[in-house]
This record gives sequence, structure tokens and C-alpha cells, in this order.
Amino acid sequence: MTLRLYDSLAREVRDFVPLIEGKAGIYLCGATVQGVPHIGHIRSGVAFDVLRRWLLAKGMDVAFVRNVTDIDDKILRKAAEAGRPWWEWAATHEREFSRAYDALGVLPPSAEPRATGFITQMITYMERMIERGHAYAAPSGEGTDVYFAVRSLPNYGELSRQKVDDVQQGETLAEGKRDPLDFTLWKAAKPGEPSWPSPWGDGRPGWHLECSAMATSYLGPQFDIHCGGMDLVFPHHENEIAEAHGAGDPFANYWLHNGWVTMSGEKMSKSLGNVVSIPNLLTQVRAVELRYYLGSAHYRSMQEFSPGALAEAATAYGRIEAFVQRTVERAGDVPIGEWTPGFAAALDDDLGVPSALAEVHGTVRAGNAALESGDLDEARRLAGAVRAMTAILGVDPLDPHWITENAADGQAMDALGVLVQAELERRAAARAEKNWAEADASRDRLHAAGIEVTDGADGSAWTLKTNK
Repeated sequence: MTLRLYDSLAREVRDFVPLIEGKAGIYLCGATVQGVPHIGHIRSGVAFDVLRRWLLAKGMDVAFVRNVTDIDDKILRKAAEAGRPWWEWAATHEREFSRAYDALGVLPPSAEPRATGFITQMITYMERMIERGHAYAAPSGEGTDVYFAVRSLPNYGELSRQKVDDVQQGETLAEGKRDPLDFTLWKAAKPGEPSWPSPWGDGRPGWHLECSAMATSYLGPQFDIHCGGMDLVFPHHENEIAEAHGAGDPFANYWLHNGWVTMSGEKMSKSLGNVVSIPNLLTQVRAVELRYYLGSAHYRSMQEFSPGALAEAATAYGRIEAFVQRTVERAGDVPIGEWTPGFAAALDDDLGVPSALAEVHGTVRAGNAALESGDLDEARRLAGAVRAMTAILGVDPLDPHWITENAADGQAMDALGVLVQAELERRAAARAEKNWAEADASRDRLHAAGIEVTDGADGSAWTLKTNK
């Protein structure tokens, strides 16, 4: 079956036909590194990591570019509020995003360009737009800005399905701007802000320009797939298309957008105060379980977050993991086998992960039955199929990435055990001396650290509290 993908521009599921047979060029709008990443930020990384893995499994050579926006109004504002240099603020949170992607097993991109490293290419792109009559320089009291002339492009609004007269860019009508519809390509330098030299004077790029310039720099004037969250359809992706077409580039052949992660039906965002950060969630579940949760819904659907939903995902993944591990214990080494036809059909149908997971769990049930009946060869074959399918989804229980994580967890638990045992011995000594105040204080310290203590005839036992 041919891979079919929902193209947001065409508003239909289309056969995926790459520009060059056997190759695929993909651009994913990455992070604006303004703060600690939450699961709403990372969902696109997980969703399109599955796309990349599926294309690789089909034997394609995939160039996967994911940018970093390291200069932006939000970054400047938050750095100023924190009293820190903008570049240090951006670099700090870029590392946080990298850690989150790595923790969740997202494959490193082929290239990860930063906006500040592509100012020269952006300037060239603006010059091409101006030469073709789609952009203009506008002197103002602070210097010279450059704007895209929206009405110069007849098909503007085709991605977001907006009529030009209804467009709201979210920008003020600054001095020199000819039309409220026009959006900023280049901002004249302001006191205290970073700037770069250009033919129009010192300044810095607008948000949309960076992605057009970086995508075409790496993937060429026309490439296969552009990905991102559905919140980027307008204005960001609409304006990327406008810039590329204004510069004379065909740009992306397919547009894919993932749905939001929501809480109480609202998009997860910092402004709503309903953020669930990756570092916080990784204290509650293992990274592989969080990866399984974020990748379990169809990429285009809204994903409602709740602790219960996360716990259910962790339990579901545990069933997969337990089967594979039991098979290894009883039947020996389990190499990666072949995925089922149903799994392939599900992913070929616009990355239908929920149906693909149904194939995985059906295979797990059959494998457990084989183990119970003593058919170890069949159990081993089915476990190999499970490994093949979960590898595409990025959650193969025997992947070295997850084995390393589990080993690190084990080492941490061993170290914790030594410390807890020492505290329990102090508590036992206090109890023997009838120093109940000290014994209770010891127990309270353990409880505050998430340690449950149970006293019995044979002494005290401890367990680590969990939110699973």
C-alpha cells in the first residue's frame, strides 16, 4: 500500500510521492526556546519522529531538518524580565529542549539550524522578494523596517482558508507600513536589543522569515514535507508560504499539522497556566512511558491530558514490555522480526498509530498465549514482530536507549536504598531508646522524600511512592 498523508493545504489525504524517488526532505518547525518545554511543545517532535522512522523503515533516505528559534520577541522579553542576557536565556532553554527530545527517544535531526546563524540567507531572501515586487523597505523614526506586501500575492490565505480582507496579523500599523495586512520581515534595531547589519540598516529578522530561509537553504527551493503544530497554520506557515512564493520558490509539496495537547479542552500553553513540563512528568513516569503516551493518539487529533490518561498509557506499555521480557527470559534472545500487514496498513493510512497499536497489543496477547502453551518458538516470533512494530513507534523495549534508561533507574534506586537504609537504622536506634520524637521525625523526613515506611515484626520496610 502507498503511504497516504493528509495535506493541510489540499485539505485531503494524498498519496505521498517524493520529488526524488527513494528520498524525502522534511522540515519541522522546532522550538522557540523561551522556557522549559512542556508536552505540548514536544508532541510534534514525537509525532513526526514516527513519520521519519516509517519512511526510513521503507528504505528511504530522509533529510530531516528541525530548526531552533533563538531570537524572538518572547525570548527578549523573558530574558529581560529575568535579568539575563538574551543569548544565555536562549541557549539555556535550547539545552532543555534537547534533553527532552533525547529523553523521549526522538531521533536527532539531520540538521538543527539556529535562526541567528542564517541572517545572511534571510537578507538574500528579502532582496529576492523586494526585486519581485512582493516586499518593500519602510523607513521609520527608528531606522528601516522591511514588510511583505500581502495583497501582492493572489493566493495569500490558501493554507488557512482566510479571505485577505479578514486577515489579522497581530501587528500594529507602524510608521511606513503601507497596509495593516502586511507583516514584518525585518525589524529596525532598537536600543538594548540585538541586531545585525543589513542593506536597510541594523536590525533583526521577523519570526516567519527564518523558517523560509532555513528550509530552502537545507532542502532546496522545493521539498517534500513541511510539519508543525496546527497552531502554526496562521500566521506562521501562511506567511512562510507567502515569503517562499514571493521569492520565487515552490516550497513544500505537503503540509502536515499535529493537534494540540489540551487540558480541560483548552490548548496547553504558558499563558493559560496549565503547563505540564517534561522534567516534572519524568518524575512521575519513565521516559519511554511518556513517549508511548504522546505518540499513542493520531497525530492530527487533539490529545486531552490527565494524570489518569498518562497512567493508563504507562500500564498499556507495561504489558508490551512484560511480554517481550518474559519471552527473552524463557526463549532466549529476541531479534527484531517483521511487522504485521495490519500494522503497515495502519501507518500507510495517514500514520494511523491507534490502529497500529491495536496490532501491537493483539500480537502481545497472541504471544502471551503462546508462552502459556509452551510454544516458545511462536512466542519468540511474535515478540520479534512486537519489537519491529514498537521500533517504528520509538518504544521498542529492547532498544539500547530504553535499556540504558532502565539501568540508570536501577542505579539510582540502589543509591537511594543505601540512604534510606541508613535513615531507617537511625530511626530504629531512636525507637530502641524510646526517643519517639526523633523516631517520628525520621519517619516524617522519609515521607517528605516520597518514601513509605511499613513497620512489622521483622523490622521496617520501605517503598517508593509513585503517581502511576
